Amino acid sequence: MGIKRGTTLAAVAMAVVLAATACGPSDDKAADSAQPAGAASQAPAADGGYGAPAADAGSGSGAKAAGQLAIANNDQLGAVLTDSAGLTLYRFDKDTAKPPKSNCDGDCEKTWPVVAAGDATAAAGMDPSLLGEVVRSDGSKQLTVAGWPAYRFNKDTKAGDFNGQGVGGVWFALASDGKKAAKAAAPAAGGAEAGAAVGAEAGAAEADAALTVAKDPKLGDHIVDGKGMTVYRFKPDTAWPMVSKCVGDCLAKWPVVPPVAQGNAKGIVEKNYLVLDRPDGKKQQTVNCWPVYTFTGDKKPGDINGQGVGGTWYAVAPDGKLITVQ
Repeated sequence: MGIKRGTTLAAVAMAVVLAATACGPSDDKAADSAQPAGAASQAPAADGGYGAPAADAGSGSGAKAAGQLAIANNDQLGAVLTDSAGLTLYRFDKDTAKPPKSNCDGDCEKTWPVVAAGDATAAAGMDPSLLGEVVRSDGSKQLTVAGWPAYRFNKDTKAGDFNGQGVGGVWFALASDGKKAAKAAAPAAGGAEAGAAVGAEAGAAEADAALTVAKDPKLGDHIVDGKGMTVYRFKPDTAWPMVSKCVGDCLAKWPVVPPVAQGNAKGIVEKNYLVLDRPDGKKQQTVNCWPVYTFTGDKKPGDINGQGVGGTWYAVAPDGKLITVQ
């Protein structure tokens, strides 16, 4: 495969969108409401295991070459590798780089079209020797970056989209060195002393990061955080794609629940237990793909002052469903 060194960096307009997830379609109708009796079991999401509903996978866009690669700076992900059209390129954790091997075929390939080898120009500032190719099971050749097979996502429709980021916990945007794109952490202000203070504060927050189930005479079984404060959902939010509609002033009243390790989630149904990367840079815990929050109007453990506020805020059952009892 002929590889050429790029001399210009393509200008790419990055749109601020939220990461898509492995969650299936859902809404806030009767099937998404829970009664105080507690958690109800749910059928597995029909997503084919690749991050998009099987019925919605479509035929994919086929194996197209990348052309002139570019490195686009993204507020959330840092430096992201794109093709000549500005579309984000991805890698798959179930693939291997040494030796290069793709494990995405069939329905997976429909959702994640492979990037064909044979016509790729390294982005400016990128080591051209990192570009290569791998022969797929059907005999076609796929572009690799540092050994990792490269893909697009069929739900990215324009330059700057990165709806595939984090899907299923196995799909990630590519950096120009073949690693997963990740924004570099900013140095702590004030030197080592300030850094230690920040670290201590983060450690304390981590210690408080927990979810468990409490019982209320009115709500029944409902989720509370590590301090016993009631956890809520916002009806305008969506689980597919996983999006929080609570922004700006809303967050001042309804703080997001920070990421909670599954080991610290006692009694919570862990299906699609994922972390949402918000466009404001915060990370938010979800339960069955629904973003969750606490309420500043609750002053002590056991308070449920947020229940039913505005007809849009409700406590959350252990399976992520709304508890709509008033």
